[in-house]
Amino acid sequence: MASVYDFLLSHYDTIIFPFDEYAKKSFFCSMALKKQVVPNLNQYKEEYFVKGISLDNVIFGFHEEQFKVLLLQCRNKKNWMLPGGHVLHQEDVDNAAKRILQDRTGLKNVYLQQFWLFGGTERSSPKVVNAAMKALQLDEAHSDWIKERFVSIGYYALVEFAKVNPNPDSLSLSCEWHDLLQLPPLIFDHQEIIEKALEQLRYHLLYKPVGYNLLPKQFTLRQLQTIYELILNKKLDRPNFNRKMLSLDILIKREKLFSGTPHKAPYLYSFHKNNYFTFLSQGFADWF
Repeated sequence: MASVYDFLLSHYDTIIFPFDEYAKKSFFCSMALKKQVVPNLNQYKEEYFVKGISLDNVIFGFHEEQFKVLLLQCRNKKNWMLPGGHVLHQEDVDNAAKRILQDRTGLKNVYLQQFWLFGGTERSSPKVVNAAMKALQLDEAHSDWIKERFVSIGYYALVEFAKVNPNPDSLSLSCEWHDLLQLPPLIFDHQEIIEKALEQLRYHLLYKPVGYNLLPKQFTLRQLQTIYELILNKKLDRPNFNRKMLSLDILIKREKLFSGTPHKAPYLYSFHKNNYFTFLSQGFADWF
């Protein structure tokens, strides 16, 4: 069974290490860095973390015609969880979410959107918490802190699949992509968080463009349409989609993607960065 000490060590990359000066002043941190016995967390948690608040990142990617989400495998090998963490007192909430995203993917400067606050009392019920502790293999005798009530701020991120370097923490066995249509069993309310993230992404899709962080530098209109169809969960008329997308002036036509049949080869496109981000910040009228 993992102790709270193991849990904290596994999250130092996302909680403490980026803040060297702050960490050096902490007796709690120095004890852990020297791999000595960690004092009772109940005496220290309020000093380091904003009490009762956690973060969960829903990291979306697109690969081989599938819309995917990045998950961590729990130690029991059966359950999975979203990448998440906590907020330091001297840290902005958005910066904490960016830190967690970078630690799990190795990426910076990607699209990250705060989308919901999860505060139902049932998410901290003994049944839910005990099941999560069992999946994480946490020592119940030293895990009183996890039994307290937390509200979680949800963020979703759109990342380019090929650029991600999945990085698990020491509480998880692996960090892997999963098809959104075939999700494994998840701890806490992470299933609900993913569903709400997808719901909000669909809403944002109606007035903001997507694709910049999901696709490679050059792509086909068919690839872009597939992303929209997977998110919206419906088929779109190809000529109508192409016409509407090209009318936004956010795409730059490149050369053809030759595949042995020149007369059928589709054109490649890239995003017009300035125009894309203008629409991303200002939005446009409903058009789907």
